[in-house]
This record gives sequence, structure tokens and C-alpha cells, in this order.
Amino acid sequence: MAEQEPTPEQLAEIAAANEESEGSVNYKAPAQKSLQEIQELDKDDDSLRRYKEALLGKASVVTDPKLPNVHVTRMTLMCDTAPGALVLDLTGNLENIKKSTFVLKEGVDYKIKITFKVNKEIVSGLRYTQTSTRKGVKVDKTDYMVGSYGPRPEEEYEYVTPVEEAPKGMLARGTYTIKSKFTDDDKHDHLSWEWNLTIKKDWKD
Repeated sequence: MAEQEPTPEQLAEIAAANEESEGSVNYKAPAQKSLQEIQELDKDDDSLRRYKEALLGKASVVTDPKLPNVHVTRMTLMCDTAPGALVLDLTGNLENIKKSTFVLKEGVDYKIKITFKVNKEIVSGLRYTQTSTRKGVKVDKTDYMVGSYGPRPEEEYEYVTPVEEAPKGMLARGTYTIKSKFTDDDKHDHLSWEWNLTIKKDWKD
């Protein structure tokens, strides 16, 4: 039996319900300081020194100046019941990623993991934002506070979102276009990418 497509009115109702659940975050960004300035601050304060070592590591950071400060490398859709890995390599051609489609069974629990590197300077207030549209109508927008990270070019950081439940029901099934963005307090757009998510009655129907 063919899936019943939602009407524009029904999509608008879904979007309105999701808007009510979106909270605003009142957060003021701190003044930006270079890595050298931070390392020179309060050198005689042992507790602050230990804190900075935890954030920055003990070794001085030497990197290729051509590298971006924040390098987002991949996105993983984490779902315990998925039949296979759901991973997007974000180091390649982002136009090709637009053709990528993840399939989720309706109603399953899932999380999104973003893997990234910080190469040169401390980055404050990283955020991951995703906006979902269906048939050109925005149905959901979610804003996650990722945090602040120091440069460790030899290591990758991982951020995992809280558990989400995939939409369910006949009207929820179908393909959603999702625009993802990784930004910070200074409004730097470290990476924006677009992908597709298809909700099905079962993993393979």
C-alpha cells in the first residue's frame, strides 16, 4: 500500500509542535584570546595551570598554518538496532553528501555523533545545529551546545547528542532533508553540510 503523503497543513502542524519544544539559550561569549595569551595568564596559579593543562595538554602545539582551526571529519548516526553502520565522511565532496540518505526505522532511538579536530587555538562555545525540512517545509530545528575545546591536532574529539526518537506513524514516514552546521561563539561556520533521512516502517521495506 502506498504511503500517505502529509498535506502542507499537516506539515505546518508538525513544525508548530516542534517550535514549542525549542528552548532558547541565553549565553554570552567570552572575549577571544590567543593560545599564547592564555598560556601566559596566571602562570603562578597552580590550580589554573592544571586546568589549562587538562584543556590544552602540556606540549606546545605546532600545526600546519594552512589547516583550519576546527576540522569536522565525520558524522555517525548511532542506533543499536540498525543493521549496519550509518557514517558520513565529511572530509570529501560535500555536494556528493547531499545525495546520501540514511534510513531509520520509525520510532527507534538514535543519537548523532560528530567527530572533529581542533588544530591551533582554543575554540569557545561550539554548537551543532540541524534543521529538518520535508517538501520544502521546515518541520524541526535543534541546537546542541557542544562546548569549548583546546587544540590537540593528533587527537579527535567526539560529541554525542542526547537520545532522540525517530518520528513514527504513517504521516511521519518519508524523506527529510537535513541541513547541519557546526559553529562557535564567534559565528565561525566551521562546516555546513546537507544530507537526507528516510523514515520507513521497517529497516528494509
